[in-house]
Amino acid sequence: MSIDLRQSWPVPSQSHPIVIFGAGSIVRDAHLPAYKAARYTVAGICDADADKARVLAKEFGVPALDRAEALAIPEAVFDLATPPSAHSGLLRSIPEGAPVLIQKPMGADLEAATEILQVCRERRLLAAVNFQLRFAPMMVALSDAIHRGLLGRIVDVEMHGVLSTPWGLWSFLDGLPRIEITMHSIHYLDLFRQILGDPLGIHAKTIGHPSHEVAQTRTAVILDYGEDVRGVLSVNHDWHYGRAHQACELRVAGTKGAAVLQLGVNLDYPRGEPDMLRLKLEDGEWQDIPLLGSWFSEAFAGRMHNLQRTAAGEERLISDVEDAWRTMALVEAAYASSAAPATKIEELP
Repeated sequence: MSIDLRQSWPVPSQSHPIVIFGAGSIVRDAHLPAYKAARYTVAGICDADADKARVLAKEFGVPALDRAEALAIPEAVFDLATPPSAHSGLLRSIPEGAPVLIQKPMGADLEAATEILQVCRERRLLAAVNFQLRFAPMMVALSDAIHRGLLGRIVDVEMHGVLSTPWGLWSFLDGLPRIEITMHSIHYLDLFRQILGDPLGIHAKTIGHPSHEVAQTRTAVILDYGEDVRGVLSVNHDWHYGRAHQACELRVAGTKGAAVLQLGVNLDYPRGEPDMLRLKLEDGEWQDIPLLGSWFSEAFAGRMHNLQRTAAGEERLISDVEDAWRTMALVEAAYASSAAPATKIEELP
């Protein structure tokens, strides 16, 4: 029996022009292709490096704007694809009450996230954080299956990544003290919250690698959901031994069935491989679910659909800054756990 699951996000009845701050690789590889495919009007691109903005704007046939011009676009949705350190200043200059999408993470740490939250509240911004993985077709389908009870009660969620990640694509990361969880595994911690809710606590260790100076590229996490539910995350970005034995999988098990997902973009980023979703329901066989797109770039369109539909009063905002702050709090707790001393065998009674 085939399984028909929701995969796409409904489009808004009317759309607003999008103004993008930032002209980095994520804008080139995901934001602009997604908005073009979804037929949004990109009113312009603005970047602190004006030449960089002009080159990217020309490539996609959209205007390159300076900051004053970008902020003056009427009825715009502002897309902040900027480094975490730039978020707060930009948010203070965006017109009051405007819709705005903030690139994850929501600041470099919880203190910065709290400042961003306060700015959004003070300026009454309709603000969401770009946890776009929630909107990937495979994740929308998984959520549909869970909400319909097809997997029963979820009792096990495991994220497993063994990758060769080109950190050099993001020069703004150089010298930052927090990398892997803040910039990458934050997506997965956000998914744990989406699927299981907030955990009771977290055990974590995140480390670098002797072959480079990136602060952290390997992380192990156990999320405490009590005695019946297991939440585990293991990510290694330093598997530089060819494609063989690389993996990027999410496994979700319930009392009635299970799901296995491949997050393909991380396998040969940013070109990537196909996303995959397989389901095993009660008394059935494993089934491959044909997907209507991928994380890159359909998820970015879905993320924008939700923000624009909320601006039109058509639905509620997902991953708003209030909720995203809680994901940032979980990130902060992970770093605190990683810095705490481990229990030493010698100290046991």
